[in-house]
Amino acid sequence: MKAIQDYYPPEFAHCFGCGPANARGLRLKSYIEGDETIARCVPLYTGGFPGHVYGGMIASLLDCHGAASAAAFAYRDRGRTMGDGGPAIRFVTASLKVDFKRPTPLGGELIVKGRLTAIDGRKATIALSLQAGDELCAVGEMIAVEYRPKIDSVVDQSS
Repeated sequence: MKAIQDYYPPEFAHCFGCGPANARGLRLKSYIEGDETIARCVPLYTGGFPGHVYGGMIASLLDCHGAASAAAFAYRDRGRTMGDGGPAIRFVTASLKVDFKRPTPLGGELIVKGRLTAIDGRKATIALSLQAGDELCAVGEMIAVEYRPKIDSVVDQSS
């Protein structure tokens, strides 16, 4: 089964957290399973508190997973499938709120989940969670907005 990120076009494949083309990145892989998305990873970086994942890494995992989740849910909402040959649907973060529930241990597998709470045109709201084993370590809410590149008009510079 291909991950959501495996469908990213090259211009979106460089992200440190989830870009499949970033050899030094985390390469987070998110999958849609029923009404939620799920990703699993084992971070290797600690923060100021030894043996624990730092808050910025947790926020990054939620951010990457949330944006991928928004795209997957938008495809579904529009009756499309990823990789269908149509224009890629990609989202960027408009807002990310994270509540840290307990310290997140380093070295074990983390599970990141996303659930669509609302979709309205270009805007999607995703409920997020991150757990280590059975322990809920962080929850979040992302408001993501669909990225649509500007179409620049061609200017004739010969005159």
